[in-house]
Amino acid sequence: MNNKVLKQITEIKTMTMAELRDRWRTLYETTPPPYNKAFLVRRLIYRVQELACGGLSEEIRQRMEDSSGNGKDPNLQTPLTSSGENMLTGTTLIREWKGVDHCVTVLDDGFEYQGRRFNSLSAVARSITGTRWNGKVFFGIKKNSPKRRKTNKKERGVS
Repeated sequence: MNNKVLKQITEIKTMTMAELRDRWRTLYETTPPPYNKAFLVRRLIYRVQELACGGLSEEIRQRMEDSSGNGKDPNLQTPLTSSGENMLTGTTLIREWKGVDHCVTVLDDGFEYQGRRFNSLSAVARSITGTRWNGKVFFGIKKNSPKRRKTNKKERGVS
């Protein structure tokens, strides 16, 4: 990377939210999303590098497009995310709720949402909605299994 890019990256890391929003408007020519500072910093740093060095190659874009349907990298044949307890650190989960996109970053030992650390996705979902949710269901990592029909003892033949 050249010195100009490194200087811009250093500047971005020290900016206030107002300055980050202004830089967003300059670099993306759109209104900045209502996300936390860490998100804006990461995206702006990426944008600076993208403008200086070029974006993703067409081959990489195509591989991402191909793999987005099933969650697997066709060359690795392993899931990029897991429906189990372990998700890749650094993965960003995005969920729209009531017209607002909410971004959560997977950490080594929890989750980061709006600059706060949470121990579970369920706690993040509760913070967003104000009600109890299975976090993996809320963020679409796990499908909600259909509820079993409750039957009374007579229907099951138990007396």
